[in-house]
Amino acid sequence: MTVFAVEYRYESGADERIAEVRPAHRAWLSGLADEGTVLASGPLADGSRALIVFRAEDRGSLDALLAQDPIAGLVAEKTATEWKPIIGLLAESAAA
Repeated sequence: MTVFAVEYRYESGADERIAEVRPAHRAWLSGLADEGTVLASGPLADGSRALIVFRAEDRGSLDALLAQDPIAGLVAEKTATEWKPIIGLLAESAAA
């Protein structure tokens, strides 16, 4: 499995719509965390962006998964970068 660090930048001015969709988004992420696909997730300090660490077979699988996110329509920009954690809590998950 490959580990990807995904950063979402949410649409500017969409705070109310994001707040409405956030419970479904977090439930979706929690389910993926339970199965080991999401390793970590949370908003960045300013609230306009979020970072999610995924495990996926490849970039195509990751993109297909991200398209299922209930909040996907409110993401203005997403950046997915392959990441190889070698030290710390996520290192073991990356090696699996």
